[in-house]
Amino acid sequence: MPRPKKERKVCCLPKRNAFGPTSCRYSVKKAIQMTVDEYEAIHLIDLRGFTQEECSKYMQIARTTVQQIYNSARYKLAEALVEGKFLKIDGGDYILCSGNEKYCACEGCPKHKNMIIDKK
Repeated sequence: MPRPKKERKVCCLPKRNAFGPTSCRYSVKKAIQMTVDEYEAIHLIDLRGFTQEECSKYMQIARTTVQQIYNSARYKLAEALVEGKFLKIDGGDYILCSGNEKYCACEGCPKHKNMIIDKK
């Protein structure tokens, strides 16, 4: 029996969870499925400038797991862009941020609303 996946800490759900081409050449039924934790890895590493090590501490998982999640997310993004397919963000093993952490990357938690974390 495989080991159960550890839940990954995610700041907040994406503001939009579906993206696609303006021309409807591909069906939404064949959309590429990106999990919320893959989205969070892209958010933290590419947008916020976190290293994989910092991202792993934030998401409360191993660095090697972050690397696997990030690589999977990048592949899905590339496939959606290059092939002109729909991308849907949904599902995965995650827990939402409680707002009680020392810092928060979403900048919108009740406790950390005014805190800005941007490493760029």
